[in-house]
Amino acid sequence: MPEGPIAQGEIAALTRRFGQVAKTTDREFGTVKSDLTALRLQVGNLDQKTGNLDAKVDGLTGEVRVLSEKIDRNQAQIVELLTQLIGRNPNAT
Repeated sequence: MPEGPIAQGEIAALTRRFGQVAKTTDREFGTVKSDLTALRLQVGNLDQKTGNLDAKVDGLTGEVRVLSEKIDRNQAQIVELLTQLIGRNPNAT
């Protein structure tokens, strides 16, 4: 049985809408895919920078440890020198 002109018009309208939605969905999917690719690159860059920061922090930790040991030695020398000076007459040569 042939379909009426109204039914054919409705089918054509639905087909057009479906095509428009499909194009929009494809375009949005492409945008999301592109954004995900960019995000993956950024995460990779951040991971690399974090690894570099770990190495720098480790290096700084070692430097601080060495500096702390030097400060401790210097303080011990100052205390020793001050202890030797206690009780001495400052005007005596």
